[in-house]
Amino acid sequence: WLGALRFDNLALRSLPVDASEAGGPRAVPGACFSRVRPSPLQNPRLVAMSLPALALLGLEEPAGDREAAEAEAALYFSGNRLLAGSEPAAHCYCGHQFGSFAGQLGDGAAMYLGEVLGPRSERWEIQLKGAGLTPFSRQADGRKVLRSSIREFLCSEAMFHLGIPTTRAGTCVTSDSKVIRDIFYDGNPKNERCTVVLRIASTFIRFGSFEIFKPPDEYTGRKGPSVNRNDIRIQMLDYVISTFYPEIQEAYSDNSIQRNAAFFKEITKRTARLVAEWQCVGFCHGVLNTDNMSIVGLTIDYGPFGFMDRYDPEHICNGSDNTGRYAYNKQPEICKWNLGKLAEALVPELPLEISELILEEEYDAEFEKHYLQKMRKKLGLIQLELEEDSKLVSELLETMHLTGGDFTNIFYLLSSFSVVDSDPSKLEDFLKELTSQCASVDELKVAFRPQMDPRQLSMMLMLAQSNPQLFALIGTKANINKELERIEQFSKLQQLTEDDLLSRNKRHWKEWLEKYRDRLQKEIESVSDADAWSTHRVKVMNSNNPKYILRNYIAQNAIEAAENGDFSEVRNVLKLLENPFQEGEDFREVKEDAEEEGATAAAAACAQETRSRLPYSSKPPLWASELCVT
Repeated sequence: WLGALRFDNLALRSLPVDASEAGGPRAVPGACFSRVRPSPLQNPRLVAMSLPALALLGLEEPAGDREAAEAEAALYFSGNRLLAGSEPAAHCYCGHQFGSFAGQLGDGAAMYLGEVLGPRSERWEIQLKGAGLTPFSRQADGRKVLRSSIREFLCSEAMFHLGIPTTRAGTCVTSDSKVIRDIFYDGNPKNERCTVVLRIASTFIRFGSFEIFKPPDEYTGRKGPSVNRNDIRIQMLDYVISTFYPEIQEAYSDNSIQRNAAFFKEITKRTARLVAEWQCVGFCHGVLNTDNMSIVGLTIDYGPFGFMDRYDPEHICNGSDNTGRYAYNKQPEICKWNLGKLAEALVPELPLEISELILEEEYDAEFEKHYLQKMRKKLGLIQLELEEDSKLVSELLETMHLTGGDFTNIFYLLSSFSVVDSDPSKLEDFLKELTSQCASVDELKVAFRPQMDPRQLSMMLMLAQSNPQLFALIGTKANINKELERIEQFSKLQQLTEDDLLSRNKRHWKEWLEKYRDRLQKEIESVSDADAWSTHRVKVMNSNNPKYILRNYIAQNAIEAAENGDFSEVRNVLKLLENPFQEGEDFREVKEDAEEEGATAAAAACAQETRSRLPYSSKPPLWASELCVT
């Protein structure tokens, strides 16, 4: 089945490859790639495969013996056997991690296998993530485990089907090989199964790829491994622009500064549009370091990501992001900051005064434009573009925040809001639906539960008064203020009844719906056929507001079943996420397919069933608030 893959490994021909083949972690100067070999796994077996992703490589659904095709995929996409034409290598890059330059990083667990020519001769780089040690593994083992691999596999495909630029995932292969992981860094390590994801993209080159030339950083003292190798920077720019931005190469072939400026302008705009798309589906990346930013504007490197459930602009999906640097509302400014670091990395081939001007002129304007365009579609504002639309969106989000509304489900419900029908009972029914997607008192108590020990908080407040310099070193003022707000909110919730909360939420939503109806009325007044407009409005909204996203609790259910040997839930969720905008399957309907495949580990499956009685489109159960992804 895999024999049809045609390799043409342009990156290795175009960029310098490390001459040394020494094993183990080491500095890799003067090279963009190091040759490596995947480390074999015991008894590899397929968890799931994405046929739409594999189709990019020219692989069609296996005819005949599917079991044999799955075994073949497990053998080759675990790294246990190499495909003819593949040349395994690990890519060298650096990065700013949480704002500080970290020096050489590189593919510590991922391996480039080569570039496959697709059905229309388009080129796809394929990678194995979790295939073993490379020169860039540092103190780690080059392995990934089942839970993180399932999350990356499912989210890569979920994002694609949501229409968001992303790397793809073709297969997820697990094994009987084990590694020890301390999931929460709390001294409770456990054995986990080594698992490998096949990743697919036009390229995995990132902003940090250009930081390998960085001289010693003024704050950390770290430097890139290829300082003073501007010849390689020129090679990389030539390769990236001619391969992935051919129209720019063609337009400016005789002026490298203009060409590089046009390239920087394009990646600035692509990045702005990408983060606008994230904001519009409530996606939080979690680790927006410069080494996790794609040079072609894709979502890349799915780690502690999360789709926001209850709308909270300060939502942090990464349990180890203690300062909230990568919170939901910070993503646009952080991506702009990362582009600033890319600009620095392109000097002298693109002078900073040119790139900084491009960044200031293009990024914010492109983000605002794309964000508002997308939000208009989500609200069904398809006829007019009015100045007031931005305020309407802000007030919607403020209402969601005040009521603890579920970001995905509130947007999904809005398409059924009737503009012309002014029957009070219909409005009451709609308000009932909306408020059912808002947080309950119990959910709010969990959300606003104080996180610091009262004695610790008291000590920090005293320290802030008596020794501000020391306080600045060990705690931020913003964190303390947030904790005080949390205590105040939690205290108020003790007196709040469900009836009071419902009444308050209804009032907030009624106020916003009146503004929304007025705005929709202006749409109707501008068209000749109100019925045709209404049909089109619903169609546009339903193709921009997903019913299904990869919520943490859905991923967790799939992970727990897979850890007990039952991969059917991963496959069910994948199938569901391929059609995120469609009405349809709740849990029980999708489960029928799985039952045909047969269930293993009866007790585990029973526990799984208990946890999974909710439809996939439900806002999360209370236990989901305890999930922590680091």
